[in-house]
Amino acid sequence: MIKKITQSLFAIIVILTLISCKNTKQKLQEYVATYNSTAPSFKAENVTLTTARGYINDNKIELRFETNLEQNESNKNATIKRFPDLLREMLNKDQIPKELVNEGVQFDVYFLADDNTVFVKEIVNAETMPELIKK
Repeated sequence: MIKKITQSLFAIIVILTLISCKNTKQKLQEYVATYNSTAPSFKAENVTLTTARGYINDNKIELRFETNLEQNESNKNATIKRFPDLLREMLNKDQIPKELVNEGVQFDVYFLADDNTVFVKEIVNAETMPELIKK
């Protein structure tokens, strides 16, 4: 009798464990929803708004950082130098989850001028992440 109860409890535990495991697509959706809900509290120099958009079929997340900077060569050069630091900080704080990157999710990250033109675009994936972290 005790053996049957133990077997039943073990089966229930295994089923619950399998049900509670999330696949990459679910994690991607959850990340985008959480990121967008906490975006108003995001603080970075010159950033006025940040948003995330998920592309489930492409296994990709697009992060956009809108700024109050005018599109010109001086601001573009400064942004190119500072942007990797922001990405490194976000990776270290798990604001860009290494787990998702290691599962094959690619982050296309855009830093935009005040007119929504692109200052700089970085791709964070399993190949580029180690380089971004060590800089």
